[in-house]
Amino acid sequence: MVRGWYTGASGMRAQQWRLDAIANNLANIDQDAYKRDMASFKAFPELLLRRMNDDGVYKQPFGSADVAPIVGKLGTGVELNELFTDFQQGALKQTDSDYDLALDGKGFFVVATPWGERYTRNGSFQLGKEGLLETKEGYPVLGENGFIRIKANNFQVDKEGKIWINAAIPDDPDVMVSRESNTWDQTELLDILRIVDFDLDRYLQKQGSSMYKATDVSGEAHTLDVAERPRVIQGFVEGSNVEPVAEMAHMIEVNRAYEANQKVIMTGDSMLGVLINQVSKLG
Repeated sequence: MVRGWYTGASGMRAQQWRLDAIANNLANIDQDAYKRDMASFKAFPELLLRRMNDDGVYKQPFGSADVAPIVGKLGTGVELNELFTDFQQGALKQTDSDYDLALDGKGFFVVATPWGERYTRNGSFQLGKEGLLETKEGYPVLGENGFIRIKANNFQVDKEGKIWINAAIPDDPDVMVSRESNTWDQTELLDILRIVDFDLDRYLQKQGSSMYKATDVSGEAHTLDVAERPRVIQGFVEGSNVEPVAEMAHMIEVNRAYEANQKVIMTGDSMLGVLINQVSKLG
């Protein structure tokens, strides 16, 4: 009965982990390129129960118990195996902003931060004060040649991540460019977006704002060749891959499983109370 308490308590703790992951997913459902958290569990070793003193079979030495009739298996609880990120593709949302970029396929943008390179699929970018392509937090986006310096209405990004500028427009930050007058008769390759991937991306560490950090398990980032790159779509951003209906269904499932484990503990406590009371009467 006491073992039943520990088994039920481990089940309740497991459901708490699941509920925390679901709550975090629902809280970030509107975050661009957010990837949902998923919890996986593993069972403690099961105990194989056999009958004792059945026809005198269970005797010393202890190895003779192997031929005793089997009653069945007794579970001893579960524990959290890992909390990982599901990088399933999210839906693409059109924004019509030249600075917004979406990745259709596996891969990550590279961002320079004071703590080193970070990786993201959130392509909701902006033009910084120094003319750099930046995240909403002000971190520069990296191309294969370093920082990407652009000018409003004077750059285009193709599906391979190549950044083209109109060479006919003067390279002067004080000269305003009209989209209507930008004919793109003379184009020049400015840079190529640096897009990377990992051997085990599910083990990337979340850093907030849809950014990730490489870990020892995920492996270091490797730049993707043109043939391996995801499709880059300008004027779109990737939405989160959280399905609210599915998450709500999982939440109901968690609540029911939590209550079931709670009843196991209450039943074990009640049975132990009855046993103690009966023994005390016999004494």
